[in-house]
Amino acid sequence: MSFKKKNVLVTGISGFVGSYLADYLVQQEANVYGLFRRRADGLCPYNIKCRGIFDDVSLLESELLDISSIAAALDKSKPDYIFHLGAQSFVQRSFACPSETMDINCTGTSNLLEAVKNKGINPVIVFAGSSEEYGLVIYSDSQYKSAVKKQGVIFPAPIEIPEVPIKEENPLRPMSPYAVSKVYGDFLMRNYHASFGLRTVVSRGFNHEGAGRGIMFVTSALTKQVMQIKRGEIDRIVVGNVNAFRDWSHVTDIVKGYCLLAEKGTYGDVYNQGSQRTNSVITYALLALECAGYKVEKIQTIKNKKTIIAPTASDKSRYFGLSFEKTKIDKMILDGEIEFRAEDEGLTVFTNKGKVTISFDASRFRPAEVPILLASTKKIDKLGFKTVFSLRDIINDQLNYYLDTSR
Repeated sequence: MSFKKKNVLVTGISGFVGSYLADYLVQQEANVYGLFRRRADGLCPYNIKCRGIFDDVSLLESELLDISSIAAALDKSKPDYIFHLGAQSFVQRSFACPSETMDINCTGTSNLLEAVKNKGINPVIVFAGSSEEYGLVIYSDSQYKSAVKKQGVIFPAPIEIPEVPIKEENPLRPMSPYAVSKVYGDFLMRNYHASFGLRTVVSRGFNHEGAGRGIMFVTSALTKQVMQIKRGEIDRIVVGNVNAFRDWSHVTDIVKGYCLLAEKGTYGDVYNQGSQRTNSVITYALLALECAGYKVEKIQTIKNKKTIIAPTASDKSRYFGLSFEKTKIDKMILDGEIEFRAEDEGLTVFTNKGKVTISFDASRFRPAEVPILLASTKKIDKLGFKTVFSLRDIINDQLNYYLDTSR
C-alpha cells in the first residue's frame, strides 16, 4: 500500500478509530485532512492529542449536517481518498436518541455524497459500515425457534442455518436505530456508485477495540473496572448481558483493512472485516482479570448457584466450520449448557487473589440484543488482509491504557 503524498480526508478524525487511521496514514506519509466540529474551549481534540499527531494533520472545521461546510472542506483537501467514519456510533445511545443518530449517520452520509457528486471530483470513498447491520444472526435451529417464539416473525427468513460465519450476502436484520442508520449509509454508498459512478467501497467492520476506546463501550467499561478493582477503588465489576458473542479485532488491524479496501477494493462492493473468532462478554471480563494478574479458578452465579470450574480453560474445537481460540465458558454457552440471566444477579469469581464480584445491571441490557457476530473474511482475505492481534493483545492494550488513573 502506498499513500505517500496522497491527499486523504477522514470524517470523524477525532474519534477513536479516526485518530488511529490518521496516525497510520501519517506514518504512510499521506497528506491527512480531517473534518471536526470546533470545540467551545478551542482545545485540541483528545484522541488527536493522544496519538501525538496534532501537528501532522490538517483539521478542517466542518459539520456533516452542513453540506456547504463539507463542500468547503473538499475544496481545501482535494482528496484522492475519503474515509467516512463520522457517525454517532454508540448503539445504546441510538435507542435513547434515535433522531440524533439518523440525522448524523443518514443525512450526514447523504450530504457527503452529494457534495462529492456536485463538486465533480472522483475520490475513492471508503464507508465505515458495521457488523450491527446483520443484527439477528441465526446460529442454530433451537435459537431460531426461540427467536420466532419471542418476535413472531423473522424477516428475512434464513435461507440456511447456521448463518455463521457471516458472509456479505447474509440477510440484514438490524436490531437498533444505529444499525438501521448504517444499513442506510451502506445502501446509499452503493447507490451512488451505481447511479453516478462514484468510487465507493463499503466496509462492514466487526467490533474493533484498543487503547482509548470510549468508556461507554463494554470492552473499555470492563477493562477500566478491572484496573479499578486491582487498585482497590471499587468493590465489584458491573456489566449488562454477558452472553452476547462478538468478533473482536484490534483497531489497528481494522485500520489497515480500510486502507487495503481503498487501494484494492472493488467499487460498489461490500467487504466484511473481522478476526474470524467469536467470544462472549463474560470471557472478555474473565480474561481481563487474568491479564491483570488474577488466575480465575471458578465462577458461580450469586443466585441459582450455577457453577463452572476453570471457565477460562482454552478450547479450540470447531464451530461453524472454524477452529478458533475460545474458552470453556464460550463453548458451554454456544452448546446451550448455560445462560446467564439478569435474575442471577451476577457472578462470584474465585481467583488466586480472592473473590471478585461481577454484578449484572438489568438497565444495561439492550431492548433488542444481537446474540452473536462472527465474520467470514474470505472476500477481503483475497485482497491480502490478515489479522495480527489476539484477543489477549487487545485486552492488554486496554488494561495498559487504564494504568493512568486519570482516565
